[in-house]
Amino acid sequence: VQLQAFGGGLAQAGGSLRLSCTASGRILHFNGYVMGWFRQAPGKERELVASLSRYGTTTAYADSVKGRFTISRDNTKNTFYLQMNSLKPEDTAVYYCAADNSVRITISSKYWGQGTEVTVSS
Repeated sequence: VQLQAFGGGLAQAGGSLRLSCTASGRILHFNGYVMGWFRQAPGKERELVASLSRYGTTTAYADSVKGRFTISRDNTKNTFYLQMNSLKPEDTAVYYCAADNSVRITISSKYWGQGTEVTVSS
């Protein structure tokens, strides 16, 4: 399974961006994968910001993005998204999508996208 992330760029504080992550390769049941978005700011550890359970039944968010970011998926396109609203300069980071066919998304998950850079100016 290969993941490819799209949609990063430059935004002003208060603005919005939508990241996409498309899966390709040997995918039997896209809906059965747990998915997530991580980010890594310069000098900081990679952190999980949003996750979506298998079959899309449960979402979870880091406190820092709760109420501003939304994770979703489109099974017909083998793609999942991160809608980022009310962006803040502290959201500046490289964002990575990840997926796994286990029950939880973690830093050790199997499949990773290449990262897409998000820069939020004040």
